[in-house]
Amino acid sequence: MKNLSFFLITTLFAAFSAVRSDPSDHRYKEGDSVPLYANKVGPFHNPSETYRYFDLPFCEPGDLKEKKEALGEVLNGDRLVSAPYKLEFQRDKESISVCNRKLSKQDVARFRSAVRKDYYFQMYYDDLPIWGFIGKVDKEGKDPSDYRYFLYKHIHFDVFYNKDRVIEINVRTDPNALVDLTKDSEVDAEFLYTVKWKETNTPFEKRMDRYSQSSSLPHHLEIHWFSIINSCVTVLLLTGFLATILMRVLKNDFVKYAHDEESAEDQEETGWKYIHGDVFRFPKFKSLFAAALGSGTQLFTLTVFIFILALVGVFYPYNRGALFTALVVIYALTSGIAGYTATSFYCQLEGTNWVRNLLLTGCLFCGPLFLTFCFLNTVAIAYKATAALPFGTIVVIVLIWTLVTSPLLVLGGIAGKNSKAEFQAPVRTTKYPREIPPLPWYRGTIPQMAMAGFLPFSAIYIELYYIFASVWGHRIYTIYSILFIVFIILLIVTAFITVALTYFQLAAEDHEWWWRSFLCGGSTGLFIYAYCLYYYYARSDMSGFMQTSFFFGYMACICYGFFLMLGTVGFRAALFFVRHIYRSIKCE
Repeated sequence: MKNLSFFLITTLFAAFSAVRSDPSDHRYKEGDSVPLYANKVGPFHNPSETYRYFDLPFCEPGDLKEKKEALGEVLNGDRLVSAPYKLEFQRDKESISVCNRKLSKQDVARFRSAVRKDYYFQMYYDDLPIWGFIGKVDKEGKDPSDYRYFLYKHIHFDVFYNKDRVIEINVRTDPNALVDLTKDSEVDAEFLYTVKWKETNTPFEKRMDRYSQSSSLPHHLEIHWFSIINSCVTVLLLTGFLATILMRVLKNDFVKYAHDEESAEDQEETGWKYIHGDVFRFPKFKSLFAAALGSGTQLFTLTVFIFILALVGVFYPYNRGALFTALVVIYALTSGIAGYTATSFYCQLEGTNWVRNLLLTGCLFCGPLFLTFCFLNTVAIAYKATAALPFGTIVVIVLIWTLVTSPLLVLGGIAGKNSKAEFQAPVRTTKYPREIPPLPWYRGTIPQMAMAGFLPFSAIYIELYYIFASVWGHRIYTIYSILFIVFIILLIVTAFITVALTYFQLAAEDHEWWWRSFLCGGSTGLFIYAYCLYYYYARSDMSGFMQTSFFFGYMACICYGFFLMLGTVGFRAALFFVRHIYRSIKCE
């Protein structure tokens, strides 16, 4: 058990190196072979729909080797194989032939289909990513039947070096060296490449900076800071307004209740004090409630750890495999938190079947995620895409879940059961619940959730576009400090709006606030999923069954995770508030 945990932690830190082309220290002498790997091809607008490079009939090298990938790289859909081009260090080459090839009708049809869908290719040269389009469409006529399709057959590599290290590489295609793919007939094609080496003064340590500069351009930063200022103003107005209202109302309530106690003992109580005997009555479905709190607490811890790693510079551009590895490993190692929180709270609610509660906690988030993965992996296998996980990777994930996640969950559960903490209720609960008076429609659960979710969502929606464009597109996102500020704002707004709605609910003599506070806190997750619909149809060019199912399937899991996490934040804030106000008054 300890050895496996050590292995996982080692894997996590090992994954923080980039997609490694070679275990060397990136130092070369003139004429040395520098590793060049072809990664994948796919439609530019469908980032999840990627295929192996040689699924298209390109020239294959004589010694085709597959590179071993880390867990995160496989989850990211990376499948590196040796490329047919030879780029020796500081050796210029001019129009070198890779191969002469007669493309059959089937080959022409496959290339034409790829060009029509805007296929791009991605490679790694000495760990530096390079990409380009495989061809172009000449739209001479308005009618699609008049379009002409061309394949690029001559690639130019411009490589920059500083002393004995590779600093930068750019790839471009010769617009005049084309293969016409318009007709369904056999075509002869000679694939060529040219290499030009140039010296630069950029130090090796800063060679990845150019990939992150695009998200730090002044006009991008202005938008991000506008987003932050907009969110901060929202937070200040909201918190100021709520704090003023609540403090004034509560102060009046405390004075009124104190006066009532002195003047007329037999006077009937009204408002939130009236239901003091019911406010700490335990909720229905307490096992599910405790499991949701446990899962939400784990996901909150996971998010905080991911932010810490991002802020110390782990997730630099084109090192996305590290993010996937971190998510898997940290989720596995934090499962004990879910077990402890859920079982401890369940026992505080006087629950008896803690084993069932623990099983529910383990399946509450993992269950839907596993079912979604099974469906989407089946789709990827049907498409023969690189997003389909190999059997070995699935076995590794199952082993992590079986040997790390589950035991830690059980250990956390046992610790929670043995903590013997009692629920801290400042007032006694009566034997029989009071009847809740009839309330107007807008005090129902659904309208309250809509009200609660809108404000936190409005504080983050500008930043959401950049995150979506990074995860479901080719934009690079590196401003994690701004994202962290937005996350803090999201937590504050969620807590405040949930507290405010809980107060108004109690003032209306509705004492069933437990589930309501959780649902109101988590409702932002539903707003984010609604934004997914808007983004898919209005802001992206994604298409096809595979990309659509991947987008809505995995976003459903992410939004469900947000629902659990923010629901937990909302309930904890509401619980703190309710305990505070009932502790401040005398209740018989």
